[in-house]
Amino acid sequence: MDVFQGLAQGFQVALSFEGLLFVLIGVVVGTVIGMIPGLGPITAIAVMIPITYGMDPAIALLLMAGVYYGAAYGGAASSILLNAPGVSEAVATTFDGYPMAKQGKAGKALAIAAIGSFVGGTISIIFLSFLAPLLSKVAVSFGPPEYFALMLMGLTAIASLSDGSTVKALIAGTIGLMIATIGIDAQTGTPRFTFGNPHLLEGIDFLVIALGLFALAEVTALIKNRKEKMDSMHNVGSLKLSKSDYKELAPTMGRQSVLGFLVGILPGAGGTISSFLGYISEKKFSKNPEEFGKGSMRGVAAPETANNAASTGAFVPLLSLGIPGSGTTAVMLGALIVLGIQPGPLLMTEHPDVFYGVIASMYIGNILLLILNLPLIPYLAKILLVPRQLLISLVIVFCIIGVYAISFSTFDLYLLLAFGIIGYLMRLIQFPAAPLLLAFILGGMMEQAFRQSLTISNGSLSIFATSPIAAVMLAIAFLSFLVPIIKSRKSGKKEQAENNKIA
Repeated sequence: MDVFQGLAQGFQVALSFEGLLFVLIGVVVGTVIGMIPGLGPITAIAVMIPITYGMDPAIALLLMAGVYYGAAYGGAASSILLNAPGVSEAVATTFDGYPMAKQGKAGKALAIAAIGSFVGGTISIIFLSFLAPLLSKVAVSFGPPEYFALMLMGLTAIASLSDGSTVKALIAGTIGLMIATIGIDAQTGTPRFTFGNPHLLEGIDFLVIALGLFALAEVTALIKNRKEKMDSMHNVGSLKLSKSDYKELAPTMGRQSVLGFLVGILPGAGGTISSFLGYISEKKFSKNPEEFGKGSMRGVAAPETANNAASTGAFVPLLSLGIPGSGTTAVMLGALIVLGIQPGPLLMTEHPDVFYGVIASMYIGNILLLILNLPLIPYLAKILLVPRQLLISLVIVFCIIGVYAISFSTFDLYLLLAFGIIGYLMRLIQFPAAPLLLAFILGGMMEQAFRQSLTISNGSLSIFATSPIAAVMLAIAFLSFLVPIIKSRKSGKKEQAENNKIA
């Protein structure tokens, strides 16, 4: 069966009354869940498993896929409006989305996020339709050395997330790496840096750090500056994008669709890493990188496009090889096995209705999400019209509920408070929080990949040089670390020469 015949069969499944209904339910549920801190798509799909038991596998997967990419859309709303990312994939959206909301451009930021999500999702679906078997072979070729090189390449971009001082960014990144080592060592089973506290054996959850450093730190700043007027926050602004806006954003969305999809097909990488890499790469491409972090439209479009493209890309290893590309697709793999479907190379021939049905549902789901999200933006943005005292209280309540729902542990609430204080102190002394968070995300995976590589090579570092993919990425990582240092030295020498001339 060729691709076009398969897609025709897939659209028959997805465009049936039952198919459309479950795709619609999935995207609506996913969007709502994505907005609520702590309730990510993993939780939603896990809840869906007993509901879908006994259903037609193709229809059940349509529902779960709808929840998955609906959550990728929904996470942007709380990030932009409240600086409280609902899902980890939406953290990078806060860097410029929330500053836009503070400038009275919340409507435009939400519109950019919705359009970027649609473009990223649609382009990556086209790639998935025609390139899935080929790209699955590329994904398999990535072993521990290649993953280590990829994570290191991401870490060397920490300087790009600084607000001016590269040294401060590197210090924040080092702290993030230290936090990532807390918990039981995955290889030896030895507790590390737990100080005898059993609550730290499983490490610190990502959401605790993200909500503490961003949401609670912002709440603390709002409380401290409560006497200041925030009239711009009450101005939702226009949703319309001008021709010049589209012209500026089109290259960004095109680049990040490809990057996000390629990162998404790598098992274990996921939307969080792709959104950070998208943001960092776009800042490096920009002629005006100083605009990023202050309300740049491209700073919203890049991570939103990349994380939605990655959400689709994660289906490549799942459907083609039976290997989950993210935590959410790992749960979906379990759900498929429960339904009697074994994802892998034979899925396309044995169950074409499932394989192509999911792809067709993505086309439809993306259109539905755009139709649903754009008209809802004025209503979502009215959150900013809520009185500041009530808004602060709501953000605190959402943070507490979101964190407590992870493990039902009051200790996590103390950690949330601690990271809220750390986040606020970092603001006072102008330390960027983003490098800390990125290093925390990448740190655990990077360490694991490094140790696995050394185990394979019997302790020889030559394994990183003998792998062509790893060697190229390590070279890029080295250059991305070296170039900013050379540039800063050159600018320092120029300033010194100018000062000498004046003197």
